[in-house]
Amino acid sequence: MLDKVENCMNVCLAPCPVVFDLDGTLINSAPDIHGCVNAVLGQHGTPLLTLDQVRSFIGGGVDVLWQKIIAARELEDAKKPDYIAAFMTCYQDATQLTHLFPGVEDALQTLADRGHPLGICTNKPLAVTRAILAHFGILDLFGCVIGGDSVPERKPHPAPLRAALQGLGADPRQPRALYVGDSEFDAACAAAVPMPFLIYTEGYRQTPVGELPHLAPFDDFARLPALVEMQTAA
Repeated sequence: MLDKVENCMNVCLAPCPVVFDLDGTLINSAPDIHGCVNAVLGQHGTPLLTLDQVRSFIGGGVDVLWQKIIAARELEDAKKPDYIAAFMTCYQDATQLTHLFPGVEDALQTLADRGHPLGICTNKPLAVTRAILAHFGILDLFGCVIGGDSVPERKPHPAPLRAALQGLGADPRQPRALYVGDSEFDAACAAAVPMPFLIYTEGYRQTPVGELPHLAPFDDFARLPALVEMQTAA
């Protein structure tokens, strides 16, 4: 697989901008999301969901999350705005169960120290995204943060990722950059730009890795700086 990275023709020039997804890529937020989802369901006397169920619903943003919850529990779709409002009230300060994946902070710092402009492109609302990054002390590492409400479209539409690239000074139509994510939404978004995609295999993906378009997979953030440098030198 490393040979594939070395031989890829979609190269970037050093320092190569690197944009990251958030949930399932940099942070494991599923436990807090699960807790807030069940708090809302409990308020309405609805049977609760398991952590695995909620984890499988993450990636498309809050609206998609609740579309899937409503379908799973056969709830009234007309009440979705009320569910979302109650969820956001709970979730805006929910960080107790969320944590960075192992090696994330060191990998980000290494890339920043090497001069790589770093960005975030997530479907999570911007205010919550910035609050979580600040909570973990890594907000200042990112030159551009695009949330699910920063532009009208959400991933897998390419517009949010192009906005992040433009914010980092890259050409949003022909970017010499990398996107790092974990899910089907991320893979499709990168392909739509198009740009090279590195997939973190320990996140919330439901589809086998081999079925998603990607440049290289990795399961340990200690490997990420080397993968990025190989792409830069290709």
